[in-house]
Amino acid sequence: MSTARSRMSTLAEADVVALACIGDDQAFEELVRRRQAAMRRLLRQLCGDRALADDLAQETFVRAWRKIRQLNSALMFGAWLRKIAIRTWLQYARRPQRARAFDCDVYELDLAIPDGADAALDRMDLERALARLPPTERTCVVLSFAEGMSHGEIAALTGWPLGTVKSNIFRGVAQMRASLENSR
Repeated sequence: MSTARSRMSTLAEADVVALACIGDDQAFEELVRRRQAAMRRLLRQLCGDRALADDLAQETFVRAWRKIRQLNSALMFGAWLRKIAIRTWLQYARRPQRARAFDCDVYELDLAIPDGADAALDRMDLERALARLPPTERTCVVLSFAEGMSHGEIAALTGWPLGTVKSNIFRGVAQMRASLENSR
């Protein structure tokens, strides 16, 4: 590990962000190192595809590097980066050939599954039900339940009206419930 990287890894994130905002490449590399796992996890939850999530995470960081000088507060870096990731996902999902449900075997969604012998089957059913949702509903459900965001936070992050967010969550949960009932 180089001395500069070693020094960078000991700094508080706000200090590393401040350095990246003035164009320090090593500072931005440190931010990527610190945040890439969380971004990849979030994007895997949204798209259900590891390779696609990795591509979207890379695109998220490229966009962040291009816009980091516009960041108003170093303390807001995490929320700002998550917003870029969500918008990157939504832009991808809006493409006509991508707007349909994704075929995937495993979603990595951190929703509570009751303990018991059928927990693995319950998780697979839940993941399949989530995969069948349209991208906008899937986004709202993941942000609400897996990321623990409020409806208002989701609206602010996505730029969608609050009523749209609530409707997407309501419809998404109803569709997932129906799908789970049908699979049993």
